[in-house]
Amino acid sequence: MSTPKSSAPFQDRSLAEVIEELTEEIRELYVADEVPWVVGYSGGKDSTAVLQLVWLALKDLPAEQRTKPVHVISTDTLVENPVVAAWVSQSLDTMHTAAQTQQLPIEPHKLTPAIKDTFWVNLIGRGYPAPRPKFRWCTERLKIKPSNAFIRRVVRRHGEAILVLGIRKAESQARARAMARHEKKRVRDRLSPNGNLPNSLVYSPIEAWSTDEVWTFLMQHPNPWGHQNKDLLTMYQGASDDSECPLVVDDTTPSCGDSRFGCWTCTLVEQDKSMTAMIRNDEEKQWMRPLLKLRNELDDVSKESQTRDFRRMNGKVQLFGERPIPGPYKQSAREDWLRKLLDAQAQVRRKAPEHVSNIELISMPELHEIRRIWVFDKHEVEDSLPQIYEETTGEKFPGLPLDEQVVLGAEEIGLLKEACDDDPIHFSMTRELLAVERQYRTMSRRAGLFEALEKAVKKGYYEDADDALQFAKKLEELRDSDPTQMKLDEETTTDAPA
Repeated sequence: MSTPKSSAPFQDRSLAEVIEELTEEIRELYVADEVPWVVGYSGGKDSTAVLQLVWLALKDLPAEQRTKPVHVISTDTLVENPVVAAWVSQSLDTMHTAAQTQQLPIEPHKLTPAIKDTFWVNLIGRGYPAPRPKFRWCTERLKIKPSNAFIRRVVRRHGEAILVLGIRKAESQARARAMARHEKKRVRDRLSPNGNLPNSLVYSPIEAWSTDEVWTFLMQHPNPWGHQNKDLLTMYQGASDDSECPLVVDDTTPSCGDSRFGCWTCTLVEQDKSMTAMIRNDEEKQWMRPLLKLRNELDDVSKESQTRDFRRMNGKVQLFGERPIPGPYKQSAREDWLRKLLDAQAQVRRKAPEHVSNIELISMPELHEIRRIWVFDKHEVEDSLPQIYEETTGEKFPGLPLDEQVVLGAEEIGLLKEACDDDPIHFSMTRELLAVERQYRTMSRRAGLFEALEKAVKKGYYEDADDALQFAKKLEELRDSDPTQMKLDEETTTDAPA
């Protein structure tokens, strides 16, 4: 089994020597057993380089040895940068055709999160606030779960899987430390255990490559499935601040390879530098401005006191020091985000080039799930989503009418608000009590009715946010003075840290 000679694979060696060594290693690993491979492909430079190496290695194997499948998985979070998403989708289509033509056992798969896990269902539907480093609810749902579910299916069918990834130590110090830890546990040459997925091993063929070495390979070796690497370079170039990819002459020369593509809605970074650079560097990408504007509004924390509830998702108040930890987005905020998203979609469709003119920022299944959550889970029985959709798009919402036993009309809602003196807390409590009673009315067994009613009352028994804050402080004082006599209303866990 051949192994890299040094931590810098191109040092004192030609590119041809490095590629020959790696493709030979890939072939040896491929024919060594019957364990299927799963290649992670994002469409970026690193995953493209790894897939090219695998492709080149398999092409040089006799047909009778190309027996086990190589699954290429690409996870579309449904909120990817549209330019990158279009690039990846086209690449997967080209890859599928080329693999069949060249008789290679390479099978591309486009993965997406379950509807209940998508970004907009959680933010607009459930009211999760825009992701933050201490409440990173998106990564697990949008990226990890779809790929892990696919890998687990492969493991169930075959007993084991080998993951081929484009991870590199040069990406970050944290990545280098993690890879070093896994190296110590390698069970075979170059294969490391995957701590999160049993019966799966990780192979990282370009782990020691630098960013410039990745680009050197991509520029000197044509893409074997026919998707031009020069176009990939152009995409990275357009996403760089200075719109330049300089000729690398020494270690001090910067590279354009540090551009980071990801979700256009991402609020885990201070600024979406790649989309900002794309818009600034290319007049044809001005159509993405509404996306950037909406992303920046999601990232604005200055209005959170108006947009987020003072109660947690379960209706209870939790303190952080002297102030309540803000909860999910209020109904008004969620409705506003939906209007802004549908408006951004309409603007983009009017201005975007033909290949993205039918862009879907939010899908119809997501809208149906958001509507279900609003009406049945949050008891917002006025069923406002169809009206918002029609007002924003000018089109009739294609969903079926909901059961009249569940939904209240505009007149009834108006009377209810009047009866509650337009008090939003008591209005929402009364509305929920009515919705719960209607929900249980047709059931043969009404077990759980009183618990549901009690929960609605507890959620709405505050006069206002200040009253809730004072109540929470009293609970804290009672618990601190005698913990054995006071239980904090079962609030032992939270939806998010402070």
